[in-house]
Amino acid sequence: MNDDELDNPRPERLEAANRVFVNQAGYRTEDEKFAVFTFPASFFTVVDENGRTFFSGVPVPTGFDEASGEKLCRADFTELTLPGKYRIQAGADCSMYFTIGENVYQPCFDSCMKAFYFQRCGCELTERYAGMWKHGKCHCDSAILWENQKISLDVSGGWHDAGDYGRYVTAAATALAHLFYGYKMFPEVFIMQDIDIPGKPSDMSDVLIECRYELEWLMKMQRFDGAVWHKVTSMKHAGFVMPEDDREKLYVMPVSSNATADFAAVTALASTVYRKFDSRFADMLMKCSEAAYGWLEKYPHFIGFKNPKGCGTGEYGEKDDRDNRFWAAAELFCATGEEKYYSSMLEFLNDGFQRTALGFASVGGFGSLALLLNGKGSAAILNRLHNEFIARAEQLKEICDKSGWGLSLTPDQFYWGSNMTVLTNGMTFLIADHLEKHSIDGKPRFRKYAAMQLNYLLGTNVTGYSFVTGTGDFCVNYPHHRPAFADGVEECIPGLVSGGPNKHLEDRYAAALFPEETPPMKCFSDNTECYSLNETAIYWNSPAVFLLAGLMS
Repeated sequence: MNDDELDNPRPERLEAANRVFVNQAGYRTEDEKFAVFTFPASFFTVVDENGRTFFSGVPVPTGFDEASGEKLCRADFTELTLPGKYRIQAGADCSMYFTIGENVYQPCFDSCMKAFYFQRCGCELTERYAGMWKHGKCHCDSAILWENQKISLDVSGGWHDAGDYGRYVTAAATALAHLFYGYKMFPEVFIMQDIDIPGKPSDMSDVLIECRYELEWLMKMQRFDGAVWHKVTSMKHAGFVMPEDDREKLYVMPVSSNATADFAAVTALASTVYRKFDSRFADMLMKCSEAAYGWLEKYPHFIGFKNPKGCGTGEYGEKDDRDNRFWAAAELFCATGEEKYYSSMLEFLNDGFQRTALGFASVGGFGSLALLLNGKGSAAILNRLHNEFIARAEQLKEICDKSGWGLSLTPDQFYWGSNMTVLTNGMTFLIADHLEKHSIDGKPRFRKYAAMQLNYLLGTNVTGYSFVTGTGDFCVNYPHHRPAFADGVEECIPGLVSGGPNKHLEDRYAAALFPEETPPMKCFSDNTECYSLNETAIYWNSPAVFLLAGLMS
């Protein structure tokens, strides 16, 4: 993520004029369906494109919502299950069009997954696969090792991290973990997916073809002694140019224990995923993972990362590495069954970090998920981690129940990348249901709350925006994303997830747009300049892919 400015920004599109908010992708036939109004209404109808009424009802007031600063009403039309294209009408107001049907999420799921292909670095994106968003080969020159600038390294490949051209190990590991766990938990959805990327025909699902591209870069970031360099970037972010036109020198920045631990974790996880398809590649991943963990054992104290003087690219710094080491030990134990990893995992288990967290700066939940899905560890530990996920889902459910939007954020949680929190909360709901699948009645308790988080992302929010480019009639189109700005194509690359509303307004453009008293959910602009609101990132796309897969499963 970055803070560069534009010389010639594109104009922002007009804000949504309607006051009736829906999931613009649509609703599955049997799912709960509701629209949110920001005005009092005594009656609403659901009509098709020809104006024919298919459902009518009375909206229910839900009270004042602090996050949006509005008094809300909710219009429930769950009983309408007939497939078709509709919109909600209430007096002179109407919603955007949406679809009811079984496969309404598929286009968004596919575009969010293919967005990783559009983030590829070190290769040409040809018209055959990229269409009008094609571009040339980029960032293939050797990078300079920061500590010894006489040494040059080949670290080409991987995914551009965000709206910039940097590549960061901890961010990469987090995105890969979201995708791999989505694949492990909902394989049937990924097996059927076709996003038209290079590398086929293949026995592997498209998600695994794409993730392998990132893994092959990730392994280049490992030093001879097992340690892992934190990132490869230029000293400052490139201007708003196409990737092949970015000629700034690249530097491989110093190792960190966070990057090394996350690398050890995700390569161990990946080895279990690829084993059935390519045992040689799986062996290579495991060898890299064990070497990284060996370095962590040799250096048991936290070795953080700070940008060297003169470097202004994303830092991705953390305050400690306990959760990272826990995740690494848990994944290696699950992959190998070796007692030493179990013992190490136990040492970190009670260190006080969040054991259900699934974000890039807090990864303890991945370690817990590894143990739970593999049934590894003592019954007491598994029961404890199981209960912690369920308790977290219950906490989030209570927040949703108090929100007229069904949103899992409290008003103070609208910070940079707030949509990632919305999406990882959605993941938590689905994980909790997965863990409870052997309950007495077998019915999912939390799925509808996961769907509410997707509703928010795709238009059921006070801005009216679908925060995914290309999804919905009123979606973000001008993210803080260099290729999307520089390609000269008005229609944005599809499938990019915007960071979303941010009360803290950490760039001067955003700060100039909103008075201090603006409600947090309204602190958003579809504006390329507003990087603290409208940047994209691979680890914001990845939980969206997980959430969509889970809701389609």
